[in-house]
Amino acid sequence: MAPSLEEPVIVSHSPFYEKPYLKDGGTNFVPTKSVSAFEYEPGHTAAEAHEHYEYEDLRPCFPAIHWEPLTEVPYHDKGIQGDPRFRHLLNAATDIFDYNPKIGTEIHGVNLANLTDPQKNDLARLIATRGVVFFRNQTDFHIDAQRELGQYFGKLHKHATTSVPKRPGLEDVHVVFTDAKAKDQRAVFAPTFLWHSDVTYEIQPPSYTSLKILSGPPRGGGGDTLWASQYAAYDLLSSSMQTYLEGLTALHSAQMQADGSIAASRPVRRDPIVTEHPLVRTNPVTGWKSLFFNPGFVTSIVGIPKAESDAIIRYLNEVIATAQETHVRFQWGKDDVAFWDNRVCNHSASYGFAGHRRHAVRVASHAERPVFDPQGKSQEEEFNARYGLPQVDKDGARQSNYND
Repeated sequence: MAPSLEEPVIVSHSPFYEKPYLKDGGTNFVPTKSVSAFEYEPGHTAAEAHEHYEYEDLRPCFPAIHWEPLTEVPYHDKGIQGDPRFRHLLNAATDIFDYNPKIGTEIHGVNLANLTDPQKNDLARLIATRGVVFFRNQTDFHIDAQRELGQYFGKLHKHATTSVPKRPGLEDVHVVFTDAKAKDQRAVFAPTFLWHSDVTYEIQPPSYTSLKILSGPPRGGGGDTLWASQYAAYDLLSSSMQTYLEGLTALHSAQMQADGSIAASRPVRRDPIVTEHPLVRTNPVTGWKSLFFNPGFVTSIVGIPKAESDAIIRYLNEVIATAQETHVRFQWGKDDVAFWDNRVCNHSASYGFAGHRRHAVRVASHAERPVFDPQGKSQEEEFNARYGLPQVDKDGARQSNYND
């Protein structure tokens, strides 16, 4: 959730078919026929009517309640118990594929509402390994099942400012909702600034986070979501820069989100805080080092001159936002679910979906307090050694031809 922004996560169907997938038993998928070419209107998709909306109880509200500050709670990562080959989880799968080598995996045939404990442990390990994992057409994965799975991974996070469902008792669910008449916010935020990890100002920011799309635009309506691997961002840096950043910490602030809520006459349910975290952290499941940085909440780097801090923040912003090999982009369909490790991913939604309702629900589980382990490893170096690939030459002064 970017500061003072209702995260614009949208449904956008497959670019090839009218509906992205239909069930063919379980969660196997077959393509459907495309609409008539004569119905095509360039740059326009028809908005869905919502006269009898099935998710009325999950529409947003902003209850005027106040919570005490969060305190540290025990955390035991279920991914550590997962099978390194993910065999329990993949035993039920009909297909699995990566979007690219660095980040993003899609699984077919797995019903998230009906996982055994060993499958849940494998899921956590896979998410920690791949950053974000996608599941299509999860119609059985209703909000109670989503919360139950999140609670298996850890204590559920309650957001201090964003909307929660109208249904009582769901204060640990974050609602993404924008109707067709909402104002376009593109002019409010710089695109780089929209990249963020959720609530990193907390003393124990979330790990495993799920987002399910309830309704949104049809295909071509825009609004894909992008994730960026902070494992891969760390690996892009020179060894000298890695060593330098490993000795630094950064301040993560909730103040801007609180100020935005106050300006919108909405309640702030927990007082805003500023928390110091290491700039590089080590994931307890994979043992890999990653950046722990995001443009949305990091305000300064501790212990160095402001000019130096500002320069590093600008540089890391560029790494996060522009290094395409670290990114994955996902087109949503109704009832699709994304499950990511918030410790090792930044994410950003995209604009360009005016006229459509978009509605999603997010559940996030608290993780450990971020720590840096100097014995941690590089994801890229480990994979290169495992698969017999050459280690990357990071000498930017050598001559090379650009390759389209």
